[in-house]
Amino acid sequence: MANITLKGNAINTLGNLPKVGTKASNFTLTAVDLSHKNLSNFTGKKVILNIFPSIDTGTCATSVREFNKKAATLENTVVLCISKDLPFAQARFCGAEGIENVIMLSDFANGNFGKDYNLEITDGPLAHLHSRAIVIVDEKGNIAYTEQVSEIVDEPNYKAALKAI
Repeated sequence: MANITLKGNAINTLGNLPKVGTKASNFTLTAVDLSHKNLSNFTGKKVILNIFPSIDTGTCATSVREFNKKAATLENTVVLCISKDLPFAQARFCGAEGIENVIMLSDFANGNFGKDYNLEITDGPLAHLHSRAIVIVDEKGNIAYTEQVSEIVDEPNYKAALKAI
């Protein structure tokens, strides 16, 4: 399990993120229009998975805004912003913020994505939500980069993630 903190207090996840070089597990998540999206829908593209607990927190919202800015300039790359928020909340946020360059996806239906990628928080006040993490999948469907943010209120390392593209 990954040991992370929430404002300095220890919390844990189910396990460690997938290893770089391994095949990324396919997943099915719900989009803001309530359609279903799979990782396999993006085969042939680089995929940045921007994963976070809830769009309704400052750091999570900032990560979506940052990747929305960066995504517009990336070739053959898609950014998937993933949380367990309801798709309606994700749509409301994107509409209010003018977010158009990322795809918001929700793991609310069954939580399998968080379990399969070992990033579900197991204890503390955010139990059952996703930890803050970045996973990059290459065009062939292999894990190219991961970052498990150790302090959940901190932003991910955007520079390192974008360098991995």
